[in-house]
Amino acid sequence: MLRLVYLLALLLITTPVLAQDYSDFKEGSDGEGPFDRLIIRGATMIEGSGAPPVGPVDIVIENDRIVEIRGVGNPGLPIDPNRRPAVGTREIDAHGMYVLPGFVDMHGHPHTIDSGQGVPLEYVLKLWLAHGITTSRVVGAKGVDWILELQKRSEENTITAPRIYAYPTFGQGFGRPIVTPEDAREWVQWVKEKGADGVKLFGAAPEIMTATLDEVTKVGLRATEHHAQLDVTRMNVLKTASLGLTSMEHWYGLPEALFEDKVIQRYPLDYNYANEADRFGEAGRLWKQAAEPFSPHWNAVMDSLLAMDFTIDPTFIAYLASRDLMRQSRNDWHAIYTMPALWDFYRPSRNAHGSYWFYWTTENEMDWKENFNLWFTFINEYKNRGGRVTLGSDSGYIYNLYGFGYIQEMENMREAGFHPLEVIRSATIMGAEGLGADSEIGTIQVGKKADLVIVPENPLENLKVLYGTGWIRLNDETREVERVGGVKYTIKNGVIFDARALLQDVRDMVEAQKAERGMPAGPMPMTIETVDELTPAGPKK
Repeated sequence: MLRLVYLLALLLITTPVLAQDYSDFKEGSDGEGPFDRLIIRGATMIEGSGAPPVGPVDIVIENDRIVEIRGVGNPGLPIDPNRRPAVGTREIDAHGMYVLPGFVDMHGHPHTIDSGQGVPLEYVLKLWLAHGITTSRVVGAKGVDWILELQKRSEENTITAPRIYAYPTFGQGFGRPIVTPEDAREWVQWVKEKGADGVKLFGAAPEIMTATLDEVTKVGLRATEHHAQLDVTRMNVLKTASLGLTSMEHWYGLPEALFEDKVIQRYPLDYNYANEADRFGEAGRLWKQAAEPFSPHWNAVMDSLLAMDFTIDPTFIAYLASRDLMRQSRNDWHAIYTMPALWDFYRPSRNAHGSYWFYWTTENEMDWKENFNLWFTFINEYKNRGGRVTLGSDSGYIYNLYGFGYIQEMENMREAGFHPLEVIRSATIMGAEGLGADSEIGTIQVGKKADLVIVPENPLENLKVLYGTGWIRLNDETREVERVGGVKYTIKNGVIFDARALLQDVRDMVEAQKAERGMPAGPMPMTIETVDELTPAGPKK
């Protein structure tokens, strides 16, 4: 039955799009530039490689490239105007602010109004940019041509969007199911010719996976995988990495490689993968079935992955609700930035991915807290030993809101043991390396693309200042509580986006949808009960 479900899903994603619809794309960019000569004046620079902050500096950008980074003084002293670069055609006064490389989201799904979430594409893209995300690796969207068109329009700056790396899902758009190894090779060749940057896999029969990864390597693509539990017994992450997989998503396939006294996790005998309460509940008991941290087998698996230069993109945030459902569902940004339609999508539902919480208990959360601790330990040590750990958000599911979830993932990495500079490193140069794009993006460096994030507050001191809602603090001078932070400008390819204006656009979209539903205007606690009570159609059955 499970195999039938999987094949039916595969048939759906391999159905060709006969008349591609690009009406999702809102024409026109909200950005300014690029400019002949843009200068960012007086910022403290966190350049992305792990180097400590330095400043004040002036950064000179010509069109889409950084051409000069000049130290212009010392902290606490007036800046010497004679040390500054000559005037630009556009300047940003960033004195007292921090400038970072643009963030790379390694797990993005740009959902659309017809995807089941009821949110327009513009909503997703603006939330990403407003949180400093200048590059998104899209690992699943409407179609191959659609993703590539999004990539093209973003690069041309004809829409408001981050830079896109296109990783179509296995079999997508091919028009026929992948049945033989030769089918798999043909599909890989087809998406390569289309212009894809890589592929996203979920697992398949060993002969199919072997052929796919062999062909991916031959044609020069990259591949990442969510090791679905339907196939992980036959191919865990050690096997797929040895065949040419370059990165993994989430964590499935890794604990299985760490098993010492079993091959298959201890599923209850009434387990059903299609029941998401079973799937997520038992997933929370998986890491404690693996080898003990720092044991010989645990070390051997880690050493093998390190030797293969393997990239891990953990997406902790995708599972955060599993260990504290109430907190994740009540984050303060939901009242302002989460669309009512997205709340419909989050409801308990037997047929919606991510709605596993039909009766989520304290015991479930305790399992997941232990799961997280063991997972954190492996990922932090992998980083410590030189492994590449990137930052991906997988937003749009389980109260994980676009943009906001990316910053939550930074805080998760901090909890795992990463120093704040290591968190920024994972969000920038590690992501760029994982894409094979580190010669172009990932650090603030002369010759690289002008992808930058400008923040009024110090994000190393408090990552929360990167949230679009900022963070509250008591001003001892005024004795008033104030909200500080939030990205001020996101710059992609030398094009300046006003992050706060983008967030206002998002708020307007949310208010418009509330008005359509006859709901009160303004911030309100978005809960299942309030959406039911205030939607004219009444509760969703």
